Amino acid sequence: MKIDRRSFLALVAGGAVGTALTPLPLKLTDDLSIWTQSFRYMPNEVPVPPDGAVSREPSVCKLCPGGCGISVRKIGDRAVKIEGQEGYPVNDGGICTLGLAGLQLLYGPWRVKSPLKKENGKFVPVSWDLALADIAGKLNDLRNNGKAATVAGVTGDGKNTVGRLLQRLLTVIGSPNFVSLPSSEDAVALAARKMTGTSGVPAFDFENSTYVLSFSAGILDGWGSPVRMFQANSRWKEKGVKLVQVESRLSNTAAKADAWVPIKPGTEAVLALGLANIILREGLQAADVETDSTAFAAFRKLLNDKYGPDEVAKITGVDQPKLEKLARGFAKAARPVAVCGNGSGLDPVSSCEAMAVLALNALVGGINRTGGVRLAPAPDYINWPAPAPDAVAEKALTTPRLDGAGTAEFQDAASLPHRLIQKINSTPQSPVQALFVCEANPVFTLHDSQAVRNAFEKIPLVVSLSAYLDETAAAADYILPLHNYLERYEDVPVTAGLAKPMVGLARPVVKPVFDTRHPGDVLIALAKAMGGVVAGAFSWETYEDCLKQTLGDNWGAISAKGYLMPSALGAMTESMAPAGQLDFSSLVRLAQDKPQVPDLALIPYDSIRLRGGRVGTPPFVLKTVSDSVLKKTDSKNFDVFVEINPVTARRCKVADGQTVMLETAAGKARVRIHETEGIANDVIAMPRGLGHSAYDDYLADKGVNINSLVAPVEDPISGFDVAWDIKAKLSKA
Repeated sequence: MKIDRRSFLALVAGGAVGTALTPLPLKLTDDLSIWTQSFRYMPNEVPVPPDGAVSREPSVCKLCPGGCGISVRKIGDRAVKIEGQEGYPVNDGGICTLGLAGLQLLYGPWRVKSPLKKENGKFVPVSWDLALADIAGKLNDLRNNGKAATVAGVTGDGKNTVGRLLQRLLTVIGSPNFVSLPSSEDAVALAARKMTGTSGVPAFDFENSTYVLSFSAGILDGWGSPVRMFQANSRWKEKGVKLVQVESRLSNTAAKADAWVPIKPGTEAVLALGLANIILREGLQAADVETDSTAFAAFRKLLNDKYGPDEVAKITGVDQPKLEKLARGFAKAARPVAVCGNGSGLDPVSSCEAMAVLALNALVGGINRTGGVRLAPAPDYINWPAPAPDAVAEKALTTPRLDGAGTAEFQDAASLPHRLIQKINSTPQSPVQALFVCEANPVFTLHDSQAVRNAFEKIPLVVSLSAYLDETAAAADYILPLHNYLERYEDVPVTAGLAKPMVGLARPVVKPVFDTRHPGDVLIALAKAMGGVVAGAFSWETYEDCLKQTLGDNWGAISAKGYLMPSALGAMTESMAPAGQLDFSSLVRLAQDKPQVPDLALIPYDSIRLRGGRVGTPPFVLKTVSDSVLKKTDSKNFDVFVEINPVTARRCKVADGQTVMLETAAGKARVRIHETEGIANDVIAMPRGLGHSAYDDYLADKGVNINSLVAPVEDPISGFDVAWDIKAKLSKA
């Protein structure tokens, strides 16, 4: 059998996908067994549980936005294995590598075991009562001195009860500065709201699609709910559904796709508009698409004037015949759907890209249709009585948000964390005097990480609510250690592109291992320690009381099934307008200027084996990373490789395996070269999830954090930081 170059590259790159949801090869399993004997779970303890009764406990994984149902196998009181929960709507028994390794995050050495206070640059243990009393006293001092609005909070999940408790605490103190970290889903939702006038979360009916066109969304690299996407891909193969991946790099998704379309980074919106132009020119739009409105006429004129096939081919690097073939194949499919997402979707996409992809879906009749996309109502079940702020808080709440979200310039943005950092760094004295960070790691995950560190150093009081000694916790003045996700109850709203958003119930499967607390209990206790009107806004004695009251009559159902579907949360509505009624004005304005592609562009890439979010990659998963990604050079150093096409390597005068300096406007780093034809010309790619400086020696000091090399790039519509491809250069080390 003859194998062409693309097939060979796909075989090599796609091999990682095959082991993501299936047993690892025997050799690797043996290696991990050896690792298990030397891994420091707890002091002087090899993780071999005593004999005891075998049981299984159901819960929900919280290690990524996917929200998979899990079943935890226990021997006695100790958890020994995590598996996917059969019949759970998101994953139906499947589980990813990160979910499999979750026990390392429960028993691992980087857990913060008791409250810590920083004294003279070092953490010392402190009691819970003393820590809460000290923090409460500092917050009351700020309120009493008219500085309530200088308090801020950052969370990785602002949609569930824990995030809402933090927001409630800030509100009753008198601060409007509640910040959550936006993702691609938020960017697509905001773009859809601009074009349709309605709110909701993007929901993709992949299970019934017949043609999937992905614009750099890492469908098999952690995008959305990873297990759901792996299972959907398996069904696509069985049913003959076509998957086309438009991307600068031969990712796992591109390797497993039916077609990979290499593209210059940052030109995804241009390609989408070019395809829209061809569809309209050839009359391939859906029969019910209305094309006679004034708004549609302006859109059509834009396409004719600026996005002809010749021009689009020059900008994107995709030749005209391929553009035409792609447009025809997509438009003529029975139920096509287009999606965007920048790898795993951790970072927001540009409004222009999100709107262009939405317009493409509209042209083929893919909105509000089986196999297409719709805006689904976000789970709406938290209906607490509004707190009653006192005069101090009411006055402070009139202060504009420090990040500028919700203002006239960015009225649709809920929060803009990069702007908060810029605001802090722009003045001699920090406008934030007290910052709470709840289950987020912005020091690692935000762009220009050195600027983030500088901002944190200026804040007089930083409190980290975290289960792990991550970079943000290491930069804090107090660490209030949290229960691991396997040790606690919590509601888990799951959207992540699901056709039907839902709410899962995480529940404790083991007793707390250390002197930790539930984040909800920490926030309730802190409010009560402050006393007065702040304490009065938190009537619950415990977080569990709060959760049961919030879910009300649904508590019995969610306890029994482990989740609630839309019928219990509110009806699903087909809320997006058809193509002829969309408002194209913002897209037309944005698309007047075409992107400037750097001579050499650095892009991040995501992998199912490396996680670039708030949770660090566990050692067992890190063990599976190829030595063409990360390689040990001596007893202390691990080098990260950047991928580069051989043609580009010759132009830059670098060679495979060579150590070089990679430099951008934000910083520089020592890296090694990995030549591969699985990447477009004039592009270099670096993995996300490496370069930790905290956690433990299993993860720290390995490679480079790409966020240290990327400066924020602000989207003119959403205000989100949409930095993706940036100008770079390579030189001798």
